Amino acid sequence: MMLFSRRRLLACLLLSAVLLSGCAPKSAVSSGRESGSGGSSSTSAPAGDASQTPEPQPEGSGSSTETETGSDTSQVQTPEGDGSAGDSQPANAGKTVPAGGETQTVSGSASLSGYDFSQPCPESPAVDNSYFEDAAFIGDSRTDGFLLYSGIGCGENLTSNGLSIFKLAEKKALTIDGQKYTLLEALALKQYGKVYLSLGVNELGYNNDKGFYNAYCNAIDAIRACQPNAVIYIQGLIPLNEDVIAATGGASYLTNEHLRVYNDLMQQVAEEKQVVFLDLEPEFTGPDGQLPADASNDGVHLKKAYCQAWLEYLKTHTVSYETLYPTQEAQV
Repeated sequence: MMLFSRRRLLACLLLSAVLLSGCAPKSAVSSGRESGSGGSSSTSAPAGDASQTPEPQPEGSGSSTETETGSDTSQVQTPEGDGSAGDSQPANAGKTVPAGGETQTVSGSASLSGYDFSQPCPESPAVDNSYFEDAAFIGDSRTDGFLLYSGIGCGENLTSNGLSIFKLAEKKALTIDGQKYTLLEALALKQYGKVYLSLGVNELGYNNDKGFYNAYCNAIDAIRACQPNAVIYIQGLIPLNEDVIAATGGASYLTNEHLRVYNDLMQQVAEEKQVVFLDLEPEFTGPDGQLPADASNDGVHLKKAYCQAWLEYLKTHTVSYETLYPTQEAQV
């Protein structure tokens, strides 16, 4: 078991190096909307940190997350140059998607499994909370709040306040048994049956949609290397309430327009990498196109009732590894 973990950790570290070496775009992406509409500034990163600390955590929450309340996103540098091993377009006919970034295709495909990776995960019979006992949740303070207040009661908390997809392989965000790890290093310490990835809010101020796309692709490759037998879920971003954000002094780059661009890109990553996309946005969008005003105190982080609704969505949108990849043999 120790040898197995070391091999997985080595594979994860190697792919982390690829992620760090360069996943930047050559030009701005066109996604049917104006690129970087949520943050038109040409600076390398937005000021401030969208991923603020959630409501006070109860004692004994079991989280191994090292809380960071500083302006983490202000330290993130948008990748420059193109250090990818190749320049390829995602296999999404008729869609305008970013170019660049090395891709890997797994053996299970839509034609073999019958699962359509170009579409969000369909509704399925509800599972109980025990389904998440072998799940790892990678995310920022939104996901941390979900794990604290949804009532899920299980699942590995691999979150860090202010985390972005650009820092996934380099930010030593977790402290476990006195040792600091990046999220990917921590993920490689043991094997999971499911991995839930939810990142993007802290990146909304970037004018680098193509870099975001490539970083997500590389992250999926790194996660797959660490967790070859896991179902990987990309969680689409839950919308924001821009009125509440403005009223509480939140960052102006936090817009639903740019959030929807990111959700489109994440859907395309899911198709390219053949993983599951969870389309949470419509479930939490009110009549005015925003997160309901009563859902959040700051327009970003969800109150308990909405965390519980998030959990109910996850419980009714699941798919097995065998369904996704019927010809893929489990690796030991």
